[in-house]
Parts: sequence; structure tokens; C-alpha cells
Amino acid sequence: MGNSNLLITGSIAIDTIETPSEKRENVLGGSVTYALAAAQRYCPTSVVGIIGSDFPDEDRELYQSLAVNLDDLQEVEGATFQWGGRYHENWNDRETLYTELGVFADFSPRLSAENKSVNTALLANIHPALQQSVIDQCSADLIVLDTMNLWINTTRAALDEVLRKTSILLLNESEAELLTGISNPEKAGQKLMEYGMEKIVVKLGSHGAILFDSENQIRIGAYPVKNVVDPTGAGDVFAGAFAGVLHSNGAAREALVQASALASICVEGFGVDKILEVDHTEITKRTSYLEGTLDL
Repeated sequence: MGNSNLLITGSIAIDTIETPSEKRENVLGGSVTYALAAAQRYCPTSVVGIIGSDFPDEDRELYQSLAVNLDDLQEVEGATFQWGGRYHENWNDRETLYTELGVFADFSPRLSAENKSVNTALLANIHPALQQSVIDQCSADLIVLDTMNLWINTTRAALDEVLRKTSILLLNESEAELLTGISNPEKAGQKLMEYGMEKIVVKLGSHGAILFDSENQIRIGAYPVKNVVDPTGAGDVFAGAFAGVLHSNGAAREALVQASALASICVEGFGVDKILEVDHTEITKRTSYLEGTLDL
């Protein structure tokens, strides 16, 4: 019998975000933060990550309130990972203004005995070598993986190794094309199934997403967001919700609906604010809408 927590590993960062309408500094970010904010709605969680001695008290308290187990959250003397980004007028294009790794540069995941026995691990966006390290240390039989174009372009061999041990891969349309050389997302998804994964989700932005498994394809639309405030972390929120639902024995269809709903909420605020404050009624409204877009 494994540990009942969902294990989440990835980056923890302090962000500066510029959008066409606003600039915010000292926003709690990183792939773990967004994934955790979503996943904790569905199941208990354990965090594997690293922060510096400058990590704000209020952010530390937030982590303590969201995660059940922080045994493998390392705190090291030095600066927490910092990232700055600017979104262009079309909201789709983003440039990185700076990346200061700080203590994250020397991060080596170390799993406690309890976390080694988890059944499900979400490997949020992080260097494939770090994802591999967590796979090697834990006994999870369900590995949910997120990645990005940077790793596909610069660490392809290491990423391929991780993909061979992955149960479920989450990626966007451009990442699917980078991995396969195929621009058609349906054909790219089918090609990626050759890695031997159980499921693959290709996210299509405002056009929804497609889930592939050995038996079928499920297509879902997108919830119409009227006011995009900050798209940062929406993919990580999607991953956290998706993994959280599956870990709590939900079906893939339900995971797709919940993940799409929470991602649509995330973009309506900076950081994880909207995810944490949204009420059940709003989530139900969005999931009901999204269920109506399912094409099974």
C-alpha cells in the first residue's frame, strides 16, 4: 500500500510579470506552486522542491496550508529562483526578461522514505534530469509529466528517457510538433503514443484540448474567458488538476474537464490568487459548460 499523497515536483519561483495592461513584482510562481494550488482541491499532496532563505513568510505559510507533506521542500541559504516575463499584445507571445536560478541551480531532489512510496507523481515542468531523479527514487506506478520547448530543444535525449517511463504526457500543440515533426495535433498525438504512454493530452489553447489513449480520442473545447489578466501558470494548473483528479480515482474525462475549468480560472488573475479564492459554484458552472463541448 503506497503513500496516499500526490507527489509534486518542479520549480518554485518569485516572478515579475508584465502584461499589456499591468506589471506585478514578487508574484509567487513556479510550476510546483500552480500545480499544487490546483491539485490540493482533489487530494492530499507532497511537495519536492527548493527555496532560498529569502522566501517570503507569507508564501511559506501558503505552502504549509496547501500541502500535507513538506518534508522534501529543501530550504537553502541563498536566493530563491526568480523569473521575469513580458507578454505581448496578442497574449500568445511571451519573452523572458531574466532568469536568476539562485539556489535552484544546485537543486537535487531527495525523497523521504514516505514520499518514495507514493502511487502517483506529477513531474511538473523542470529539467528532465531532475524528473528522472524523482522517477528513480519513487515507486509511483502513475507518472504524469509536463515539459516545455526548452527541454525538447536542448535536452532531447534525457527527455526521451523520461518519456519512456511516463504514464501520461501533457503538452501544448507547438511542443507536440517539436517532439514529432508533425504539425497536425491529432497525428502528433497518435505518433507520441508510440512511446508506450497510457495517455497523452495535447492542449490547443483557445481551441481546447485532445486526450489520446489506446482506445479513443476525447476532444474538449475551451471555456470562453472574457478578461485574460495573466496566462502564466495555466498549463501547470491544468497539470495539477488533471493529476489530482486521476489520483483520487476520477476518470480521464473528468480530469480533462476539471483541468480545463481551473486553467480558465487561473488566467483571470495574477499568480494563484484566483485558483485559491474561486468557489465551488463557479467551478461547477465552467465544468458544466465544458462537458457540453466534449466530443467522445
